[in-house]
This record gives sequence, C-alpha cells and structure tokens, in this order.
Amino acid sequence: MTTTIVDLFRAQLEREALPTRRALERVPDGKAEWKPHAKSMPFGYLASMVATMPGWIALELEQDSLDLRPASGPGISVPDTSTNAKLLRAFEESLERGRKALSAVDDARLQTRWQLLVTGKVVNEDTRQNVVADTFTHLAHHRGQLSVYLRLLDVPVPSIYGPTADEKTF
Repeated sequence: MTTTIVDLFRAQLEREALPTRRALERVPDGKAEWKPHAKSMPFGYLASMVATMPGWIALELEQDSLDLRPASGPGISVPDTSTNAKLLRAFEESLERGRKALSAVDDARLQTRWQLLVTGKVVNEDTRQNVVADTFTHLAHHRGQLSVYLRLLDVPVPSIYGPTADEKTF
C-alpha cells in the first residue's frame, strides 16, 4: 500500500490532537487577559488560537484563499472560548473540521496554490501541502508558548513530546 501525503497529514493531526488537548485542559478559567509580558499576547487569545488551529486545515483545503481583514467587513469569526469547557468544545469542533477536510482531499489538491491575504493584499502564497505542513509547525510553536504560560502561572505542564517536571511519563 502506498502512503500518500494526505495519509501523513491525517496521522500527524491525530498525533498532535492528544498533547494539544492535554495542554488546553490545563488552561485555567479567569486568566484570559493575563500576559507574561507587555509584548505577549493575552492567555485567552493564545489558548483560543491553539484550540482552533486544526480547523485552519479545513480553510486551507476548502477555500482558495483567506483574507484576515477583508474590506467588506469582519474576517474569520472566533468561537467563544471564555471558559475551559468552551475552549475544549472549540478544540473538538476544530479538530473534527480538520479531520473531515483531510478525508475529502487527495494529493493532487495539495499541490494547488493557496493564498493568505490581509485587506486584499497577498501576504503568503504556497501550495496547500506546504501551508498545511506549516500549520502543524505553527501549532507546535503556539502550544509551546501555551506551556510556558502554564508554567508561569504555576499550573502543572502536561507531557507533550516527552516528560515534563510535572509529568515524568507520557
């Protein structure tokens, strides 16, 4: 049996789902505006972004482009993640959108172009294959930030790719 790029992405999504869920489960209620530094993004925004990133795959596969600030009005809508329960629900919905999109695509579609725009201006254009791969890297980056926020708030950090000071096994 030949392994396709889509197969690899499906497996990657499943591998990333568990540690992402484990990190999001630790996000405390009532800390949405907290930031470790004035230049840092608020905890709630970061957690919401991590929770919704698997759904970005659906946007990248089902649309030809995404304008973050379209001239016609607001860009993408963000789900209510004001409590941990809502955050986890948003993650599960996002994960399901990513799974569904990957189940409906083939490698030929992954070779087609996709654009990210801001107010109509192209800020990134690449093959869908590269954009989806970059989404996984982006997720790992922001999940890492999330783990730092947890540590700074003295919330036990879950194992992600290996043991932490709080969890010796994973």
